[in-house]
Amino acid sequence: MVMFKVTRVESAPIDGQKPGTSGLRKKVKVFKQPHYLHNFVQSTFNALSAEKVKGATLVVSGDGRYYSKDAIQIIIKMAAANGVRRVWVGQNGLLSTPAVSAVIRERVGADGSKASGSFILTASHNPGGPTEDFGIKYNMENGGPAPEGVTDKIYENTTTIKEYLIAEGLPDVDISVIGITNFEGPEGQFDVDVFDSASDYVKLMKSIFDFQSIQKLIASPQFSFCYDALHGVAGAYAKRIFVEELGAQESSLLNCVPKEDFGGGHPDPNLTYAKELVARMGLGKSQGEQEPPEFGAAADGDADRNMVLGKRFFVTPSDSVAIIAANAVQSIPYFSSGLKGVARSMPTSAALDVVAKNLNLKFFEVPTGWKFFGNLMDAGMCSVCGEESFGTGSDHIREKDGIWAVLAWLSIIAFKNKENLGGGKLVTVEDIVRQHWATYGRHYYTRYDYENVDAGAAKELMAYLVKLQSSLSDVNKIVKEIRSDVSNVANADEFEYKDPVDGSISKHQGVRYLFEDGSRLVFRLSGTGSEGATIRLYIEQYEQDSSKIGRESQDALAPLVDVALKLSKMQEFTGRSAPTVIT
Repeated sequence: MVMFKVTRVESAPIDGQKPGTSGLRKKVKVFKQPHYLHNFVQSTFNALSAEKVKGATLVVSGDGRYYSKDAIQIIIKMAAANGVRRVWVGQNGLLSTPAVSAVIRERVGADGSKASGSFILTASHNPGGPTEDFGIKYNMENGGPAPEGVTDKIYENTTTIKEYLIAEGLPDVDISVIGITNFEGPEGQFDVDVFDSASDYVKLMKSIFDFQSIQKLIASPQFSFCYDALHGVAGAYAKRIFVEELGAQESSLLNCVPKEDFGGGHPDPNLTYAKELVARMGLGKSQGEQEPPEFGAAADGDADRNMVLGKRFFVTPSDSVAIIAANAVQSIPYFSSGLKGVARSMPTSAALDVVAKNLNLKFFEVPTGWKFFGNLMDAGMCSVCGEESFGTGSDHIREKDGIWAVLAWLSIIAFKNKENLGGGKLVTVEDIVRQHWATYGRHYYTRYDYENVDAGAAKELMAYLVKLQSSLSDVNKIVKEIRSDVSNVANADEFEYKDPVDGSISKHQGVRYLFEDGSRLVFRLSGTGSEGATIRLYIEQYEQDSSKIGRESQDALAPLVDVALKLSKMQEFTGRSAPTVIT
């Protein structure tokens, strides 16, 4: 057994180590600076209570992006030096963010141990590679992201750090081979347990969904399927679940080999970046000769986000969570006894609100960030939740879950077609969405992203929008001068949330303009970029008239888009004549 010693390494604070909504994200070259990662990891250990470090079990894995393997070895050595008892690592360092949450909540080690937290190495949907992004975040014993109280403490520690602890003599562990490696240190034994990345997660999915009914759907000649992992970590799960468990053809998987640079692509499952899937589903600019599959889906780098497509048809994430909530009880065994409640992030369209009202469900509108959903779930108040940024999930774990969302859709399609698979006409993805609109009304919805904007200019724009709100009569005068066919603004505010579970208050969560007809404009600064600022503009038009729910989204939203861009003086403040991405 290898013996190791603990070394105290002198260090000093490094600016800019404040975790955002999803941890600390910077360029790889920043993380590679001397002491940079070490300082953040030590600051995290120092922010945790002693029992979550000394003698504890920690999970360390991620989406496999460039620099992950180096970072895992550093964190293992620092965990050993800080008195952690054992570290669990997914084989090859791969674990999706939802799988990490499942492992913390569900996995029991051979010696009966349970994990009390995890370092997840991911920058989610941001690109990877030597010149691109890396990220790290800490998740707690409930499997969810660290709350603000902990992330604030981590940041404070980064501003005062003087030293970090590391077991420099500890050899690198071969994380490609499943098995347990034992070491001996000043505080006793230390183990590194490399385990199969998928088995715990697959077991959990099989306990939630009726895999037999999905197998029947996938086996039906009327149904065809396509899944694109965008070379992210979802590839480590796609073959196991969709091919081995559910019987899909291996040819239905696209880009399912995880790569450190995501194949040079941008692992963000949207209509802009998932180009190959979009073309295969018949939504590209040129129509291919092949008939598109009936169902398509994509994942982001760490597999917590999803995009759902039908044949030549895009399902907005806001509609997706509303449709899952509306159909969950009858389609998914896990929810057969009913939903405890539903929740959405503030910028997400109000489609879920209408479902909640019709089904008499508890409903919550929370700031962006999965930890707010986690609080509600821990208190037994929420079953299904979602964000417009392609994140959907439930209380089976405490993270959004891209593969769960795909299985939820397959379950709904299977349920709607349980009488049809012998040869009747298939109820398609588009049919399901249009039936939903006919029942609940349609929320036309789009998001404009202005990425890498000058941070000062972005703050000035937000301050200007807040100042405008002091006089709604002035706002409405400006609105009518831009477009006389747009409804009046009934209310405007800066969104603030009081958590019903712990009473914490989150301020400055986005600027809202709420119109008399139920339409909304929302402006928000995103916390997920690695440099500059990202302004997100959300535009929503609610339509209950069934004769008007079949319009093209861009036509229905054109008047509000015009108002949003001119009211905010977007071009004057940012210098941008167009957004980077339109979703």
